[in-house]
Amino acid sequence: MGSAVERTDEHVREYLIYRGFTSTLKHLDSDMKADKEKGFRVDKIIDQLQLFIHTFDLNGLKDYWGYLDRRLFCRLEDIYRPTVSKLRTSLFRYYVVYTVQLKNLEKTQEFFQRQAQELQGKPEWRDWFILPFMPAPEQNPLFSPYFSRQWSDTFLVSLHNFLSVLFQCMPQPVLLSFDSEVQRTTCLQEENDQLRHMLFSLQGEAKLKKQEEMVHHKLPPYVQNMDRLGDTELDLVTSQRNPALTTTPSRNFFSTFLPQARRVPGKMPRGLPGSSPTQASLGRKDTAANQPKDPVAASKEPRPVCSAGGTSEPQAGFTSHPRQRRHQDHEKERKELFSKPQNQMPEKRGESGDPEPHLEGGTTSSDLIDPPPPSQTQVSGEGQRGTGVLGVEQPFIKLSQEEYGEHHSSIMHCRVDCSGRRVASLDVDGVIKVWSFNPIMQTKATIMSKSPLLSLEWATKPDRLLLLGSGVGTVRLYDTDAKKNLYEMAIDETHQRILSLACSPSGTSFVCSAAAHAGPGRSGSVTETVPRLPNPLSVSGQLLLWDTKTVKQQLQFSLEPGPVAINCTAFNHNGNLLVTGAADGVIRLFDMQRYDCAMSWRAHDGEVYSVEFSYDENTVFSIGEDGKFIQWNIHRCGVKQSENSLPQDATGPFVLSGYSGYKQVQVPRGRLFAFDSEGQHVLTCSNNGGLIYRLNSTSDSGLEKVLPLGGHKAPVVTVDWCSAMDCGTCLTASMDGKIKLSTLLAQKS
Repeated sequence: MGSAVERTDEHVREYLIYRGFTSTLKHLDSDMKADKEKGFRVDKIIDQLQLFIHTFDLNGLKDYWGYLDRRLFCRLEDIYRPTVSKLRTSLFRYYVVYTVQLKNLEKTQEFFQRQAQELQGKPEWRDWFILPFMPAPEQNPLFSPYFSRQWSDTFLVSLHNFLSVLFQCMPQPVLLSFDSEVQRTTCLQEENDQLRHMLFSLQGEAKLKKQEEMVHHKLPPYVQNMDRLGDTELDLVTSQRNPALTTTPSRNFFSTFLPQARRVPGKMPRGLPGSSPTQASLGRKDTAANQPKDPVAASKEPRPVCSAGGTSEPQAGFTSHPRQRRHQDHEKERKELFSKPQNQMPEKRGESGDPEPHLEGGTTSSDLIDPPPPSQTQVSGEGQRGTGVLGVEQPFIKLSQEEYGEHHSSIMHCRVDCSGRRVASLDVDGVIKVWSFNPIMQTKATIMSKSPLLSLEWATKPDRLLLLGSGVGTVRLYDTDAKKNLYEMAIDETHQRILSLACSPSGTSFVCSAAAHAGPGRSGSVTETVPRLPNPLSVSGQLLLWDTKTVKQQLQFSLEPGPVAINCTAFNHNGNLLVTGAADGVIRLFDMQRYDCAMSWRAHDGEVYSVEFSYDENTVFSIGEDGKFIQWNIHRCGVKQSENSLPQDATGPFVLSGYSGYKQVQVPRGRLFAFDSEGQHVLTCSNNGGLIYRLNSTSDSGLEKVLPLGGHKAPVVTVDWCSAMDCGTCLTASMDGKIKLSTLLAQKS
């Protein structure tokens, strides 16, 4: 850490000089000279302490140790206070022993006189007050160990190690991480260069081996040195091998690079009808005069085979009748294709299975003959800036898309904290990654769990805490900065599956949904290979409120008409309302001031997978097992404001096909939809990425697709939308363990 601080100080000084901040630079230099922490250099701190001892400066020694105690040691946990006290005692004993060794009796007596009130009540100093009056204390069995060189060296090494570990464990500012990132980037570049050289060498060896195999097993002797022959010599070798080829068009690639005068007379270039002189100079002259001929049809027509084994091009005046009929049929079909709108042409070509060849600049042969009118030009949603699929202005521009690939199995949950600085993601193997994406994507902590984990939630105050719900009836409170568990709460032995967690915005409590085991194939497992139980009402559940400060259960909510598993929970902005979605398809709205259910209604045919408050908190949105996305009015119980049907890849269960017909089925666990900062757009799941819809649309469906995020090769199972930063950030997590982070820029209308 000391070297990183020193390099950072140099960078800061260089920046101040570059900006011309001379007064700031003078203050920085003066502060650096008076720096008592010595730039976090442990060796310099030890040298300063030894300097005070060697100069018999007791006041300086006490003041410097007091500064270290106020600046560093007081921030440690209580379990390290005895260690700090022992080091302080050893430091003062080291001073006293040094005064005795140099026979400076005056400084020895001064130490005990000035420290008498502080040391006389401590048992470790009780026998040391007779030290000034002993003629040879180094021979006394009580004091002789402290006069040895071994004890002094051991003490200095222990103090050095303690300070080193302390500096390494201190939370570092973002500026200091620049040095480590530079070193990491340099190491990665060196490793990439080594791997690149290794790849090139392996490719070269494979190429040589392949050439040797071709020479010894496939190619005739006269072709072994073909790459060293000239064009004329190559034509000569070819003509000698097969005389019939001199009267037929050559298929040799090297001949296209020859000038026209050097080519064999029998080689006539074939080109497109109606080609320009520029195209004719490139070898695309028409062979059939005054007769249009499509290159696709010509390429698919059979050529009669000569007796010598070559192909013979038929002359223009001797075209057979079947060939003319095929040509006319093809011309008719081509005109029908171009007479239809442009957006229907790819489907027609896909049916015929005959794609048109592309020429230079992306132009097809059909475009040269019959170019489509400008009104039929297709507008791409992603190819043009600010236009959607239908040509309307998009509300967002996708600036970038990054990938977080530290997980090796399907994702269950992926949530951003309330500050928008950190992300917590949980996979089906029980591995949790805490990572940041601003300014760079970096893993902060990795949490491994022996017991299966089913849910997670960020605490609101402080936002560094993470709630983890397991499949064995426990909830852990994890500190992501200190990287350790603070508490582990046993919820209920009969309801061991913690399905959902929601922390109150005040940070004083959280709601926990616990359910009993659902039978074979569903005991805490998220990835299932069996269909869902036909009767989810048979699974018992509880909804509990816990205090985060006292770590005790406050109350248990009443679930009418009976105990049922709660799948999802969400608070409003001030924590006065709580909405839940259950396995019986009922949405319940709880008043958190009276701790009772204010209203409930049947929302979906099947389970409720995900539920959230709207932006104005006058409505509630929900997604259920029936594949419907519904908006409910919370002021009028059970009244729908809108209802939309979503595809199965947006609502689940999610299916990932594997080899040999194996299918991995995952039931929804995390958030299935998320809103932007203004509540006008919603992000949902799909098979290849997130989809953004516009709410309250005037269209018949009520939802208007405005932007597909894409980027995934497996079904997306959970999403989140962070608007805490200047640019909105969409998170989409899929079944292959990949998380895409898409940065959006909102366009103001």
